[in-house]
Amino acid sequence: MIGLKSLVWRLLGKDPVAAVVSFASGDAGTVRAMVEEVIGLLPGRRHLLITTQQLGIGGVEEVLVSPGREYLEARWALRGLRVGMAPVLFDAQPSPLRAVAFALAPVRILAYNARLERHHLHWRAPVASLLFWRGVPLDRIWLRPWWLWPFQKDRSVVPAGFRVVEGRAESNARAKVSVLTPYLPYPLSHGGAVRLYNLLRHASVEFDIALFAFYEQPPKPEDLDPLTAFCARVVLVEKPRYREPRWASWRPPEVEEYRSPAMAEALAARPAGVLQVEYTQLAAYPGDILVEHDITLDLYRQVHERRQTLSSWWDYYRWRRFERRALRRTAHVVVMSEKDAVLAGHPRAHVIPNGVDLRRFQPSPEPDAQRLLFIGSFRHFPNVVAFRFFLQEVWPTVRTRFPEVELTVVAGPDPLLYWGERQLPETPGVRILGYVADVKPLYEETNVVLVPTLESAGTNVKVLEAMAMQRVVVSTSTGCAGLGLEHNRDVWVADGAAAFAEGVSSLLKNPAGRKRLADAALELVRQRYDWRTIAEGQRALWRELSRCPLVVRPGHPGDVPAIALIQEEAPEAAQWNPADYLQHEILVAVAGEDVVGFVAFRRTVPEEWEVLNLGVAVEWRRAGIGHRLLEAALARMTGDTYLEVRASNVAAIGLYEQFGFRKISVRPAYYGPLGPSTSPESGIVMHYRKC
Repeated sequence: MIGLKSLVWRLLGKDPVAAVVSFASGDAGTVRAMVEEVIGLLPGRRHLLITTQQLGIGGVEEVLVSPGREYLEARWALRGLRVGMAPVLFDAQPSPLRAVAFALAPVRILAYNARLERHHLHWRAPVASLLFWRGVPLDRIWLRPWWLWPFQKDRSVVPAGFRVVEGRAESNARAKVSVLTPYLPYPLSHGGAVRLYNLLRHASVEFDIALFAFYEQPPKPEDLDPLTAFCARVVLVEKPRYREPRWASWRPPEVEEYRSPAMAEALAARPAGVLQVEYTQLAAYPGDILVEHDITLDLYRQVHERRQTLSSWWDYYRWRRFERRALRRTAHVVVMSEKDAVLAGHPRAHVIPNGVDLRRFQPSPEPDAQRLLFIGSFRHFPNVVAFRFFLQEVWPTVRTRFPEVELTVVAGPDPLLYWGERQLPETPGVRILGYVADVKPLYEETNVVLVPTLESAGTNVKVLEAMAMQRVVVSTSTGCAGLGLEHNRDVWVADGAAAFAEGVSSLLKNPAGRKRLADAALELVRQRYDWRTIAEGQRALWRELSRCPLVVRPGHPGDVPAIALIQEEAPEAAQWNPADYLQHEILVAVAGEDVVGFVAFRRTVPEEWEVLNLGVAVEWRRAGIGHRLLEAALARMTGDTYLEVRASNVAAIGLYEQFGFRKISVRPAYYGPLGPSTSPESGIVMHYRKC
């Protein structure tokens, strides 16, 4: 039989041994990897490569064809050959060689995608072939919706049960709040984690927080310890493994990914109190507050306007339908900016903007270099779009003008998984990093921070971090929207590849211009975006919605006996006549009917104040009452505030430093001894300046 087949092929003028003909229809490096893999799969065959440029791949006969004459020259080169397999690369680059391959070997196409996954395109599997050709990853092309293929083997896996990790002890002085989030807000590897961590940490002085979080990999103890330090408990639920086609559900697939009976069970068992739901994709869980980190329908509207495809319209339609319904049924909504408040159209929309930790991100001298920095986890697809835009359309121009320029990219955990190709780009002058625990050293070593975002909603934390580090930012108008920034005042705004390249180039060669913009940006971020100030908005909203057991009010004569008792129990504090406090300003903290703390202060001269004393009842300490009292007092003061504190009163000094008080002098033997066996103590003079 084999001899007969060989004879037939010879009579037809064909080589009886089928050849493997590959087509260089994409990135040269990926084509090389594809051809080498095919040679390894079929080592005994004759291998040819149809290409428009010499690649120098060993073990293959390269057939050069001319642009515009690809089909004719390839057909002539293959005369007398029988094509047994035609590997073709389908990546983002357009190539006429794909059409040539279909014309010469329509039923022999072995398609490769940019990840170097392979699939035989065949009319017997039209759906799978079409999906692979359109770029769907191999592990998803065989997915079918459960309602159409009920016996499909590869189904979604929804883990059961939840784990509770106990944290800080609860207090009767703190109201209870639960927060639901799609991830653990530690480590601080992206903007959402930075926001959640800082707001919860600052709010915990007044509230007992139960954190409900999904996870993909079991968290390490070192990732939980910073959270249990200020959360009463952390409830962990494994994220479902969602295995449905993106198009197959009425709700957005990002919402379906978090459908978890285990999380619903955990939330049902939570203590009474406010429930705050973070991110729109979790809005299927009903809460009292929905935090819109971005108006997601606005993001998908931008995507659809750029792509204009059926799939982009379907994504936009579903998000618009789901998000508008979620907004209608939620009593309170938190947004990142006034722009988002308008887009949300909610009667009770509260603007709690993103911020920055000004104690962590402090200015440092700029290096004498030409270094650029891009920070954006590839898990968030707009960051991939932004980096592709900069690398392909902007970087070549900048690199030509400044051959020594260097670009560092922080792509977040597992960047290759989200990049969409087999390998990350290897470009001269470009360094791509994955997960980075602390980005602060990268800001310190850079000259210009890049935000080339084309599609975005909400506000960018990385812009605020760069501003706090006194680094100039070049951004698209989308990338810095909602932050109150102006072009050439505190940021350089550039839309389009040519304008962006010009902006980067002009700042690289102008150190004085960089400093002018960076100085203005630093001043703005200090005035508006300190997490300590922003967190008050979060606490105020929780106070409004919860039955807060603690009330701060002005003191009156009936409070003097309780104040005297608190002061007597605190010999380390100043010892004034409690009745004299009524001649000045005094605030008291009341739990039920009991006065459990007080703060007394006075104006010494215009725009100058002095804190006389701050005390909390012994049984109510370590519940955030002193923090609440001092915060309320400072809200009534303007200008400079001074105080003295006993040198050994470490807890009080720590509290004052949290608010920004600084030690300015020491008064020797200012305080009397605490007991018969002790000596007089120095007083530490501290100063606070309210902007």
